[in-house]
Amino acid sequence: MYEIVRRHLGKVVAGTAMAVTGTAIAVAVAVPGSAGADDAPPGRTAAQGSRAAGGSTGDPGPAPGPAALASAPPEGAKGIGTDPLTDDELKRAEALALTPPGAAAQRNVEGGRGPQHLATELADPLPGEQSGGPRRAEVRFYDYGRDELLTRTVNLDTGKVEHSGAQRGVQPSAHPEELRAALGLILANPLGKGVKEDYKDATGKELTSTDQLWFNGDLYRTYREAKVPAPLAKCGEHRCVRLVTKVLNGAWIDTRNLIVDLSARTVTRVG
Repeated sequence: MYEIVRRHLGKVVAGTAMAVTGTAIAVAVAVPGSAGADDAPPGRTAAQGSRAAGGSTGDPGPAPGPAALASAPPEGAKGIGTDPLTDDELKRAEALALTPPGAAAQRNVEGGRGPQHLATELADPLPGEQSGGPRRAEVRFYDYGRDELLTRTVNLDTGKVEHSGAQRGVQPSAHPEELRAALGLILANPLGKGVKEDYKDATGKELTSTDQLWFNGDLYRTYREAKVPAPLAKCGEHRCVRLVTKVLNGAWIDTRNLIVDLSARTVTRVG
Protein backbone atom coordinates (compact mmCIF):
# COMPACT_ATOMS: atom_id res chain seq x y z
CA MET A 1 0.00 0.00 0.00
CA TYR A 2 2.82 2.41 0.83
CA GLU A 3 4.40 1.80 -2.59
CA ILE A 4 1.02 2.40 -4.34
CA VAL A 5 0.53 5.69 -2.54
CA ARG A 6 4.07 6.77 -3.36
CA ARG A 7 3.66 5.97 -7.05
CA HIS A 8 0.34 7.83 -7.12
CA LEU A 9 1.98 10.86 -5.50
CA GLY A 10 4.69 10.78 -8.13
CA LYS A 11 2.03 10.85 -10.87
CA VAL A 12 0.32 13.80 -9.21
CA VAL A 13 3.62 15.71 -8.97
CA ALA A 14 4.45 14.89 -12.57
CA GLY A 15 0.99 16.02 -13.70
CA THR A 16 1.41 19.29 -11.84
CA ALA A 17 4.77 19.88 -13.52
CA MET A 18 3.18 19.27 -16.95
CA ALA A 19 0.37 21.69 -16.15
CA VAL A 20 2.84 24.38 -15.10
CA THR A 21 4.90 23.79 -18.24
CA GLY A 22 1.76 24.11 -20.39
CA THR A 23 0.90 27.40 -18.73
CA ALA A 24 4.40 28.72 -19.34
CA ILE A 25 4.11 27.82 -23.03
CA ALA A 26 0.73 29.54 -23.30
CA VAL A 27 2.15 32.70 -21.72
CA ALA A 28 5.12 32.65 -24.10
CA VAL A 29 2.77 32.42 -27.09
CA ALA A 30 0.36 35.09 -25.85
CA VAL A 31 2.99 37.70 -24.94
CA PRO A 32 4.80 39.24 -27.95
CA GLY A 33 8.57 39.39 -27.97
CA SER A 34 8.59 43.18 -27.94
CA ALA A 35 6.02 45.95 -27.54
CA GLY A 36 5.95 49.73 -27.50
CA ALA A 37 5.95 52.84 -29.67
CA ASP A 38 9.49 52.20 -30.93
CA ASP A 39 8.71 48.77 -32.43
CA ALA A 40 9.58 48.66 -36.13
CA PRO A 41 8.02 46.49 -38.83
CA PRO A 42 10.07 43.52 -40.04
CA GLY A 43 13.07 44.63 -42.11
CA ARG A 44 13.18 48.16 -40.67
CA THR A 45 15.17 49.61 -37.81
CA ALA A 46 13.48 51.51 -35.02
CA ALA A 47 14.83 54.79 -36.42
CA GLN A 48 13.41 54.03 -39.88
CA GLY A 49 10.08 53.22 -38.38
CA SER A 50 10.11 56.52 -36.49
CA ARG A 51 10.93 58.52 -39.63
CA ALA A 52 8.15 56.76 -41.51
CA ALA A 53 5.71 57.81 -38.80
CA GLY A 54 7.00 61.41 -38.84
CA GLY A 55 8.74 61.08 -35.46
CA SER A 56 12.00 62.62 -34.26
CA THR A 57 15.35 60.99 -35.01
CA GLY A 58 17.39 62.95 -32.44
CA ASP A 59 20.17 61.44 -30.34
CA PRO A 60 18.54 59.45 -27.51
CA GLY A 61 21.43 60.32 -25.20
CA PRO A 62 23.65 58.06 -23.11
CA ALA A 63 22.28 54.79 -21.79
CA PRO A 64 21.23 54.85 -18.13
CA GLY A 65 23.75 53.49 -15.66
CA PRO A 66 23.20 50.43 -13.43
CA ALA A 67 20.56 50.73 -10.72
CA ALA A 68 21.82 51.39 -7.21
CA LEU A 69 20.27 49.71 -4.18
CA ALA A 70 19.40 52.14 -1.40
CA SER A 71 20.00 50.96 2.15
CA ALA A 72 16.96 50.75 4.42
CA PRO A 73 16.93 53.35 7.16
CA PRO A 74 18.15 52.03 10.53
CA GLU A 75 15.42 50.64 12.76
CA GLY A 76 14.99 52.42 16.06
CA ALA A 77 15.01 50.71 19.42
CA LYS A 78 11.36 51.66 19.94
CA GLY A 79 8.42 51.98 17.59
CA ILE A 80 5.86 54.76 17.59
CA GLY A 81 2.09 54.41 17.92
CA THR A 82 0.85 51.37 16.01
CA ASP A 83 4.18 50.67 14.32
CA PRO A 84 5.11 46.96 14.35
CA LEU A 85 7.31 45.92 17.23
CA THR A 86 11.00 46.47 16.52
CA ASP A 87 13.57 43.71 16.98
CA ASP A 88 14.67 45.31 20.25
CA GLU A 89 11.08 45.45 21.48
CA LEU A 90 10.47 41.82 20.55
CA LYS A 91 13.52 40.66 22.52
CA ARG A 92 12.67 42.87 25.50
CA ALA A 93 9.02 41.76 25.57
CA GLU A 94 9.95 38.07 25.56
CA ALA A 95 12.54 38.57 28.31
CA LEU A 96 10.10 40.53 30.48
CA ALA A 97 7.35 37.93 29.95
CA LEU A 98 9.65 35.21 31.30
CA THR A 99 10.31 36.99 34.61
CA PRO A 100 7.28 35.77 36.63
CA PRO A 101 8.10 33.08 39.23
CA GLY A 102 7.76 29.51 38.02
CA ALA A 103 9.05 30.06 34.47
CA ALA A 104 12.04 27.82 35.13
CA ALA A 105 9.69 24.96 36.05
CA GLN A 106 7.92 25.14 32.68
CA ARG A 107 9.07 23.12 29.66
CA ASN A 108 9.63 23.82 25.96
CA VAL A 109 9.05 21.47 23.01
CA GLU A 110 12.40 19.72 23.55
CA GLY A 111 11.77 19.26 27.27
CA GLY A 112 14.22 22.00 28.27
CA ARG A 113 13.68 24.59 30.99
CA GLY A 114 11.31 27.45 30.27
CA PRO A 115 8.14 27.53 28.15
CA GLN A 116 8.10 27.33 24.35
CA HIS A 117 7.80 30.75 22.72
CA LEU A 118 5.01 30.87 20.11
CA ALA A 119 4.48 34.51 19.12
CA THR A 120 4.84 38.15 20.17
CA GLU A 121 2.50 40.84 18.83
CA LEU A 122 1.70 44.48 19.48
CA ALA A 123 -1.20 44.61 21.95
CA ASP A 124 -4.25 46.82 21.38
CA PRO A 125 -4.50 50.00 23.47
CA LEU A 126 -6.69 49.82 26.57
CA PRO A 127 -10.20 51.31 26.32
CA GLY A 128 -10.05 55.07 26.72
CA GLU A 129 -6.33 55.37 26.00
CA GLN A 130 -5.38 58.06 23.53
CA SER A 131 -2.95 57.60 20.67
CA GLY A 132 0.65 57.91 21.72
CA GLY A 133 0.03 55.99 24.93
CA PRO A 134 2.24 53.20 26.24
CA ARG A 135 3.19 50.42 23.84
CA ARG A 136 2.36 46.92 25.01
CA ALA A 137 3.26 43.50 23.68
CA GLU A 138 1.24 40.30 23.98
CA VAL A 139 3.56 37.31 24.32
CA ARG A 140 2.33 33.72 23.95
CA PHE A 141 4.15 30.65 25.26
CA TYR A 142 3.28 26.98 25.55
CA ASP A 143 4.20 25.02 28.65
CA TYR A 144 4.70 21.41 27.61
CA GLY A 145 5.02 20.40 31.24
CA ARG A 146 1.35 21.20 31.92
CA ASP A 147 -0.01 21.49 28.37
CA GLU A 148 -1.03 25.09 28.94
CA LEU A 149 -1.09 28.14 26.70
CA LEU A 150 0.43 31.09 28.58
CA THR A 151 -0.43 34.66 27.55
CA ARG A 152 1.33 37.66 29.09
CA THR A 153 0.82 41.35 28.31
CA VAL A 154 3.93 43.45 28.85
CA ASN A 155 4.04 47.24 29.16
CA LEU A 156 7.17 48.16 27.22
CA ASP A 157 7.32 51.62 28.82
CA THR A 158 7.25 50.46 32.45
CA GLY A 159 8.75 46.99 31.94
CA LYS A 160 5.94 45.39 33.94
CA VAL A 161 3.78 42.35 33.16
CA GLU A 162 0.27 43.80 33.37
CA HIS A 163 -1.66 40.62 32.65
CA SER A 164 -0.91 36.91 32.80
CA GLY A 165 -3.21 34.01 31.98
CA ALA A 166 -3.09 30.25 31.39
CA GLN A 167 -5.51 28.15 29.32
CA ARG A 168 -5.82 24.46 28.57
CA GLY A 169 -7.29 23.05 25.40
CA VAL A 170 -6.41 26.18 23.40
CA GLN A 171 -4.00 25.44 20.58
CA PRO A 172 -2.71 28.33 18.42
CA SER A 173 -0.73 27.69 15.24
CA ALA A 174 2.56 25.84 15.52
CA HIS A 175 5.90 27.65 15.70
CA PRO A 176 8.67 26.65 13.22
CA GLU A 177 10.73 25.30 16.14
CA GLU A 178 7.86 22.95 17.01
CA LEU A 179 7.62 21.77 13.40
CA ARG A 180 11.36 21.07 13.33
CA ALA A 181 11.05 19.10 16.57
CA ALA A 182 8.18 17.10 15.03
CA LEU A 183 10.28 16.27 11.96
CA GLY A 184 13.12 15.15 14.22
CA LEU A 185 10.75 12.78 16.04
CA ILE A 186 9.60 11.32 12.71
CA LEU A 187 13.16 10.67 11.54
CA ALA A 188 14.01 9.03 14.87
CA ASN A 189 10.90 6.80 14.77
CA PRO A 190 10.58 3.48 12.88
CA LEU A 191 7.60 5.02 11.01
CA GLY A 192 10.06 7.45 9.43
CA LYS A 193 11.75 4.63 7.48
CA GLY A 194 9.67 5.34 4.38
CA VAL A 195 10.60 9.04 4.50
CA LYS A 196 14.28 8.13 4.52
CA GLU A 197 13.81 5.66 1.66
CA ASP A 198 12.00 8.27 -0.46
CA TYR A 199 14.78 10.77 0.21
CA LYS A 200 17.44 8.29 -0.88
CA ASP A 201 15.45 7.42 -4.01
CA ALA A 202 15.26 11.13 -4.89
CA THR A 203 18.82 12.14 -4.06
CA GLY A 204 20.95 9.02 -3.73
CA LYS A 205 21.97 10.22 -0.25
CA GLU A 206 21.10 9.23 3.30
CA LEU A 207 18.65 11.42 5.24
CA THR A 208 20.19 12.09 8.65
CA SER A 209 19.16 15.64 9.57
CA THR A 210 16.10 17.87 9.49
CA ASP A 211 18.25 20.46 7.67
CA GLN A 212 18.11 18.27 4.55
CA LEU A 213 14.37 18.82 4.09
CA TRP A 214 12.08 21.76 3.49
CA PHE A 215 9.08 21.43 5.79
CA ASN A 216 5.93 23.18 6.87
CA GLY A 217 2.72 22.22 8.64
CA ASP A 218 0.33 23.02 11.44
CA LEU A 219 -1.84 21.51 14.13
CA TYR A 220 -3.66 18.22 13.67
CA ARG A 221 -7.35 18.91 14.38
CA THR A 222 -9.24 15.82 15.49
CA TYR A 223 -12.67 17.30 14.76
CA ARG A 224 -11.82 17.28 11.05
CA GLU A 225 -11.20 13.52 11.04
CA ALA A 226 -13.84 10.84 10.50
CA LYS A 227 -11.92 8.39 12.69
CA VAL A 228 -9.17 9.29 15.16
CA PRO A 229 -6.71 6.53 16.19
CA ALA A 230 -6.61 5.83 19.93
CA PRO A 231 -3.02 7.17 20.37
CA LEU A 232 -4.23 10.56 19.08
CA ALA A 233 -7.36 10.81 21.21
CA LYS A 234 -5.76 13.48 23.41
CA CYS A 235 -4.82 15.77 20.51
CA GLY A 236 -6.34 19.13 21.33
CA GLU A 237 -5.45 18.65 24.96
CA HIS A 238 -2.00 17.63 23.74
CA ARG A 239 -0.17 19.58 21.03
CA CYS A 240 -0.22 17.50 17.81
CA VAL A 241 1.04 18.49 14.36
CA ARG A 242 1.02 17.23 10.78
CA LEU A 243 3.84 18.06 8.34
CA VAL A 244 4.38 18.45 4.62
CA THR A 245 7.95 17.92 3.46
CA LYS A 246 10.09 17.97 0.34
CA VAL A 247 13.68 17.57 -0.73
CA LEU A 248 15.42 20.95 -0.80
CA ASN A 249 14.80 22.23 -4.35
CA GLY A 250 13.48 18.79 -5.21
CA ALA A 251 10.64 16.29 -4.99
CA TRP A 252 7.87 16.19 -2.42
CA ILE A 253 7.92 13.46 0.24
CA ASP A 254 4.47 12.61 1.55
CA THR A 255 4.44 12.74 5.38
CA ARG A 256 0.80 13.76 5.80
CA ASN A 257 -0.16 10.37 7.24
CA LEU A 258 2.32 10.74 10.13
CA ILE A 259 0.92 12.69 13.09
CA VAL A 260 3.29 13.81 15.85
CA ASP A 261 2.04 14.27 19.41
CA LEU A 262 4.61 16.77 20.68
CA SER A 263 3.34 16.54 24.25
CA ALA A 264 3.72 12.75 24.40
CA ARG A 265 6.61 12.74 21.86
CA THR A 266 5.02 9.96 19.81
CA VAL A 267 4.42 9.37 16.08
CA THR A 268 1.23 7.73 14.79
CA ARG A 269 0.24 6.69 11.26
CA VAL A 270 -3.28 7.62 10.13
CA GLY A 271 -5.31 6.66 7.06
